[in-house]
Amino acid sequence: MATQPIVPPGATSPPRRVLQPSPRPVLRPRNQTIPRLRRSCRHPRRHPRRCVNHLLPHRQCCAERPPGPPNSWASPSPVTAPPRVPRCPSTRPSFEILFSLSGLKASTTPLDVTCSATLGKQSFKASAKVPFLPDNTNGSVTKLDMRTGGLLAKPATGADGPCAPVFPIGFYTSFGGFLADNLTALDDIKAAGYTVVHPIPTFDNLTALDVVVTRMQELGLYLMYDMRWTYTNLTGVTEEVNRIKNRPNLLLWYTGDEPDGWEDPQNATQLAYDTIYGLDSGYHPVSLVLNCQDYYFTEYSAGADIVMQDVYMIGNYDTFSSQWGTVCTPDNGDCEGDNCKVDPRLRTFPTVWTVPQAFGNDTYWKRYPTGAEYAVTVSAALAINHGETGVVVWDQPAPNDLLAATSALAAALEPAKAFILSPDAEYAQSATVHVDVATWTVGSRALLLATNLNYEAKAAPIPAALRAEARAGLNQVLDTRAKIVGENTWGRTPGGEHRVGTGAFVLGRWCLMCENKTMCCSIDLK
Repeated sequence: MATQPIVPPGATSPPRRVLQPSPRPVLRPRNQTIPRLRRSCRHPRRHPRRCVNHLLPHRQCCAERPPGPPNSWASPSPVTAPPRVPRCPSTRPSFEILFSLSGLKASTTPLDVTCSATLGKQSFKASAKVPFLPDNTNGSVTKLDMRTGGLLAKPATGADGPCAPVFPIGFYTSFGGFLADNLTALDDIKAAGYTVVHPIPTFDNLTALDVVVTRMQELGLYLMYDMRWTYTNLTGVTEEVNRIKNRPNLLLWYTGDEPDGWEDPQNATQLAYDTIYGLDSGYHPVSLVLNCQDYYFTEYSAGADIVMQDVYMIGNYDTFSSQWGTVCTPDNGDCEGDNCKVDPRLRTFPTVWTVPQAFGNDTYWKRYPTGAEYAVTVSAALAINHGETGVVVWDQPAPNDLLAATSALAAALEPAKAFILSPDAEYAQSATVHVDVATWTVGSRALLLATNLNYEAKAAPIPAALRAEARAGLNQVLDTRAKIVGENTWGRTPGGEHRVGTGAFVLGRWCLMCENKTMCCSIDLK
């Protein structure tokens, strides 16, 4: 309230240390995916040598800022391929070294791996723990691709199939009063193109929960299992994990729902994380969502592989609280959006997801978002442009225009994920007059995702390096009043009260393998 005294909350993290360029190379071993399995996800008939000798992915040793590949490398077994330049999470040159793991024994205990390298007269050494798990014969496995931040999983139906990239998109979905009472809602969710369902607890009716999860599996929908009300009770966590962990469509776990905002015990997420890993052996990643820009960020985020952010800014004010009649500053006031900014520390996580807003007309939020605002512009497209690889919307049931917008985004992500989740993609992002543009280039083709954050018409240039691809072919996979105009301009068509807009375009020639095994190419122009 405005009459209450100001009490600084504290608990902010120390300023981020800016790393200065090193005058000499740095050796940093990185896991490319977690967990690593005894056998590759790839189909053995298509990749026999890789399936036997090289797990997906391979061990990666990144030597930053080298003038060239190292002279020699030491590893647990002989190097089986020359160094190549991967998509490392660094703008500096780096080299990937592949070596066989066939002689190692799979175990639920991580391996201690040491990389040694020489460059000229310099020697380098670094160590890391590498999960190298046996196959999960009782359930599914979800891999985190540390190169892209994406997920890899087999089909949610439980049928045998390749381990393929998954771009999670869906809703936090009410269980009681919705899913538990209306199983056909799952058919609508599948028809809308969503890939994941996040049922919101409590799960008082375990029989209904079993029916819902089974129907999700039949439809090929992945499960994001939520323990928000029980994750601080490790006995309860044990019961829930053991009940769910062998489900073929389990994609990931979810523990803390804004634990920083609720001021849960600061070690609660870590304790839950360790308990889950002990029970599930690390076969599925653990996620949570943070509410505050920076309130015990380090402590709460320690209990997650995937950190989500829920910046709800539509119909809200981040400088004055209409709910409490106070100005909002770092020390005082509650605007619920907590400065409506994403903490830069999130960028240190390999996998970050976004939680767009699909609600309004409630307390701090004076109106609902429009479909263009929440699903494919202000939240989702902007988050994807900045490296976030999952979209789970709060919440369903939701207004029809927001459901339609999410469905349109889901349809666009099917072709787009081949670029966004490709470890070979060259990524670039820029912003001009609040028009945010990101590109992912793979070979002679590219994905361009552009979103206009203004409530008026704006234009921004297509990156010069992609203009040739734009001339070769253009296929628009997402259109909410956004077009490519001419050769070098991105724009938005007018109309509507809220004139934000987003477009996703695949640039370059479309080539498909025809029945006679020749390459058939066509250009889809708009």
